[in-house]
Amino acid sequence: MWSPRGRKDDPLYRVRRRLSIAAERLTADQHDRLVGLLRAGDPRQEVWFAWNAKEVVRQTYAHSDPELADQWVAEIIRDFADESMPIEVRRLGRTIKKWAAQITAWHRSHVSNGPTEGVNNLIKRVKRVAFGISNWTNYRTRTLLYAGKPNWSLLNPNSR
Repeated sequence: MWSPRGRKDDPLYRVRRRLSIAAERLTADQHDRLVGLLRAGDPRQEVWFAWNAKEVVRQTYAHSDPELADQWVAEIIRDFADESMPIEVRRLGRTIKKWAAQITAWHRSHVSNGPTEGVNNLIKRVKRVAFGISNWTNYRTRTLLYAGKPNWSLLNPNSR
């Protein structure tokens, strides 16, 4: 019987949060429940393949050897391009193909731009909440205060 998505009787709706949890963090009971609900609500196994694809991509970052990571990414690109895969998995494969150099570069340097993106996000949030602060000193002070643990000597405009 057909049931609309987003209802408590929909197995995929009931498993939606569990799909975002890393496989190694699922208890045996949670994993069994995930598999059971996917069997019940995913007859063409599209969500199952997408979940497994997510786990395979996550495993890429478990490797510390850059050459092994290069091989792993190449296999992911090849496997995800298979016509038998759901369109979402093939799209993920194309995205990984476009970003393969950056993904494998991480394995050589172990450096991410995540902290920089976090600071940029914080600055944009301050600006959005401030409704267009026009005074640079106030904007800078507000951003440093929002970031936490400010250097108070920098916040004193008379110290320059």
